Amino acid sequence: MKRNKQERQQLLQKTIGITPFITDEELAQKFSVSVQTIRLDRMELSIPELRERIKHVAKQQLDEEVKALPIDEVIGEIVDLELDVRALSILDIRSEHVFSRNNIARGHHLFAQANSLAVAVIDGDLALTAKANIHFTRQVKLSERVVAKASVKESSRQTGRTIVEVESFVGTEQVFSGTFEMYRSNNAKKDGSK
Repeated sequence: MKRNKQERQQLLQKTIGITPFITDEELAQKFSVSVQTIRLDRMELSIPELRERIKHVAKQQLDEEVKALPIDEVIGEIVDLELDVRALSILDIRSEHVFSRNNIARGHHLFAQANSLAVAVIDGDLALTAKANIHFTRQVKLSERVVAKASVKESSRQTGRTIVEVESFVGTEQVFSGTFEMYRSNNAKKDGSK
């Protein structure tokens, strides 16, 4: 259905407000217009490009800081975090993530995104993976966006163990799932001694 410019721009603004991580290509397809038209609409509406929207949402939602590892060691970009509850990250699959012969993502990148998210969600000074049970449910290809969602299922400060489930999706299709048993310590000393 063709819409006039004003109607399209109103719907564009509403769509990006609801799903800020939608790409220009996905918007172009949704509104049956060219990617260039979407970019021009965004410019007129002062809506930043996807990368800037991701950073903006991350700043708004990351009122808590990752404690168990430096943020730059997280694979993917964390866009939502509630320590000891849930976390969400996005990884755009680029050429360095895929096999050159077939453009399929190497599994260790998907595992690394999920594992680092399981570490990041822990509210503690130290978090290590004690055990992981993982499943790859479909191949991921070059230029796809992987959204990983972590949720804390069980946690015991007495045993120092936390169970984190991570599911990764491309669009609405699950591509990876894993259950991570994490060792946590809130008593790690700054000098490394115990």
